[in-house]
Amino acid sequence: MRAILHADKNWGIGKNNALMFKIPADMKFFKNTTTGNVVVMGSNTLKSFPQGKPLKDRINIVLYPEGEYRDDCVIVKSVDELFAEISKYPSDKVFVVGGMMMYKTLLPYCDEVLVTKVDAVGNADAFFENLDENKNFKLVYESEPEETNGYIIRFTTYKNVNVKRYFK
Repeated sequence: MRAILHADKNWGIGKNNALMFKIPADMKFFKNTTTGNVVVMGSNTLKSFPQGKPLKDRINIVLYPEGEYRDDCVIVKSVDELFAEISKYPSDKVFVVGGMMMYKTLLPYCDEVLVTKVDAVGNADAFFENLDENKNFKLVYESEPEETNGYIIRFTTYKNVNVKRYFK
């Protein structure tokens, strides 16, 4: 399983249940990486999408304890149910896409984290763990900086050297 996100200089990932930055190169990377795969999210992330609709061309699994059945995504009511559901798919096809609590809960189980680092401060109210300070994660890839939409970004990949397994 992998996590995918963008983060500002302070590892901020969102503000008011929305992205802090509109960066076309990041959105294209996210879409290209996750299309045809499984995306895992919490209910607030699902609600933050246009009209609260799941992402197209992906299997959307949503941890939504009080949620009702929907035919456009898979609703699970507990972390145990979530692990049972994602165990049906190859782990390299599963992407955690938010929000903050899902990232915090599932980070130890992620083999990799794909972070688009934005050289800016977005005044976030939701944060991701600083992987540069986490002994379980090693930076294994960092692109050259590129300017897009007025922001300097770098695509990075962190490898978890101590992955917890969620399947039996």
